[in-house]
Amino acid sequence: MTVSTTYRTCPRSGLQFEDQAEKLIKINAFTAIVALLVGGILAQGVVLTRWPAVHLLPADTFYMVLTAHGLDMLIYWMIFFEVAVMYFAASTLLRCRIATPRIAWAAYALMLVGAVINNIAIFQGESSVMMTSYVPMIAHWSFYLGLVVFAVGALVACGVFFGTLVVAQREKTYEGSMPLVTFGAMTAAIIAVFTLLSGAIILVPTLFMSWGLVDHVDPLAYRIIWWALGHSSQQINVAAHISIWYAVAAIVLGTKPMSERVSRGAFLLYILFLQLASAHHILADPGVSTEWKIVNTSYFMYFAVLASMIHALSVPGAMEVAQRNRGFNKGLFEWLRKAPWGNPVFSSIFISLVGFGFLGGITGVMMGTEQLNLLIHNTIYVPGHFHATVVIGTTLTFMGMTYFLVPVLFRREIINPGLARIQPFLFGFAMYAFTIVMMGAGTLGVSRRHWDMAFNGNALAYEWPGAAYLMMGVVGITGVIAIIGGALFIYLVVGSLLWGKKLDGGKVSNTFVFLNRAAPSAPLQTYGSAGFVAPGTFALTMIFLLTFILYYFVNWKYLGQLWGLS
Repeated sequence: MTVSTTYRTCPRSGLQFEDQAEKLIKINAFTAIVALLVGGILAQGVVLTRWPAVHLLPADTFYMVLTAHGLDMLIYWMIFFEVAVMYFAASTLLRCRIATPRIAWAAYALMLVGAVINNIAIFQGESSVMMTSYVPMIAHWSFYLGLVVFAVGALVACGVFFGTLVVAQREKTYEGSMPLVTFGAMTAAIIAVFTLLSGAIILVPTLFMSWGLVDHVDPLAYRIIWWALGHSSQQINVAAHISIWYAVAAIVLGTKPMSERVSRGAFLLYILFLQLASAHHILADPGVSTEWKIVNTSYFMYFAVLASMIHALSVPGAMEVAQRNRGFNKGLFEWLRKAPWGNPVFSSIFISLVGFGFLGGITGVMMGTEQLNLLIHNTIYVPGHFHATVVIGTTLTFMGMTYFLVPVLFRREIINPGLARIQPFLFGFAMYAFTIVMMGAGTLGVSRRHWDMAFNGNALAYEWPGAAYLMMGVVGITGVIAIIGGALFIYLVVGSLLWGKKLDGGKVSNTFVFLNRAAPSAPLQTYGSAGFVAPGTFALTMIFLLTFILYYFVNWKYLGQLWGLS
C-alpha cells in the first residue's frame, strides 16, 4: 500500500528520512537541547553553592534551583531526546513512515506543556521539593500537574513508536530481523511504559492531595512506587544510550555487533531485571521486607549487571574487530590508538562508555549491596554515582549523537571543528574528576542535599575533616569546568544551526527504497555478527573486573571499621 508522504535520502549517510518523522525528530531533539541549556544554567547555582568557599545561593533559592536542575536534566533533557531517538530508530532505520503523525505532534505538545507548567511551578518558589517530591512535603498543585501531563505525552509518544514498528512490519520496509539499534530503542520504550505508569500511580494521588481531594498519601508507599519512576527513568537512559553506542560504532567504523543474539539477549535482560535496581535507593527504608531486598540485590540485580557487562564487551569489541580488519593489528591496543579520536561523534561515545562502566557501573553495584549501602546512603556519593551514569553515560552519548545529527538531519556543517574536537574531552574528563571527588566526599559522610555542609550557626555543628572540604572545593572547580564544556556544546550546536554551512539535502521520493548493501549506513540497518577477535577489549574487560574487585573489597574494609568487634 502506498501512503502519500515523502522520503529524503541523505547523501552523506545514506539514511532515509520520512518527512513527518524528520520534523518530529528535529523538534524533540531541539527541545531537549533547550532543556539541557536551562539545566546547565541552573547547575552553576548548585555547584557554586555546594562549594564551601563560595556558598553562592541562600537556602531557599538553592533548593528551588536544585529542584529545577534535577527535573530539567534528568527528565526533560533526557526524555525529549529519547523520543527523538525512538522516532529515528523506528522510522529512519526501518525506512518507514511515522505512524499517526498527528498523534505524535499531540504527544510533543503535551510533553512541552507539561515541562513548562512544571518549571513555572518551581520558579514561583512554592515547589522546592526536589525531584523526588517526597510526601508529606507538598508542592503547588501545578508542579504535579505538569509532571502528569508530561508523562501522558511521553506515553503517547511511546505508543506512536510501537505503532511505527507495526507499520514497518506490515509494509515490509525492511528485510530480515529488526536492526539491533531499533531493538535497543524498543527496549527503552518498554521500560519507559513501566516507568511512566509507575509515576502516574503515585503522582496522580499526590496531585489529588494537593487539591484537597485526598487526605493522605503514605510516605513509605510513595517512596517505593516513586523510585519505580525515579530510578527506572535512568534505565530508559541506559537502554537508549547503549543503543546509540551500537549506532555510532556502526556509523563511524562500520562495525557489526560481535554477536547479534547475545546483544539482543542482554537487552532482554534489561526488560526483565533492570528496573529492580531502584532498590538501592530504598535499602535503608522499612517500607520493603528484608527478604525482598536480599532477592533483589543478591540475585535479580546481577542479571542486569550481566547485561551491562555483555554490552561493555560487545561495543568496544566490535570496534576492535572493525579496526583490526582495517589493518590496525599491532599489539593489543593499536586499534584504540588509531581510532578516530578527532571525530567528536566517536570520542564522545568512547569517553562515555569507559566512564559509565568504571565510575557508574562499579559504584552502582556497590550501592546495590545492602550492607555497603549503609556507608553512603543519603550522602553526596549518591549524586556522584548518578552523575557518572546520567551525565557521563547518557548526556555525553547524546552529545555525540547530536554531532552526527546536525549535518545529517539538520543539514548544517558543524562550526568550529577544532573546538568540536576538544569539547568531549573537556566535558568528559571534567565530569570524571567531578564524580570521583564527589563520591570521595560522600565516603567521608558529606550530606547529599544539605545547603551548608558545615551547618554553620547551628548548636550541634559538625566538624568535618579537612579532606572533606578539599574534595568539595574540587567538586566546585571541576563542576565549573564541566559547565564550560557543556556551554561549548550548546554554542557549537546552536551556532551550527544558525550559521553553519548549508548542506545538500539529498534526493526526495514518494516511496521508501531498500537499502543498498554498500551504503554507508548499511551496518547500522542490517542484521549480522562480526565474531570475536578482540584481545585488546578482553584485556580492558579484565582491568575493569580487577578494578571492581579491589573497589568492592575496599568498601567492605570501610564497613568493617565502623563497628569494632572484640
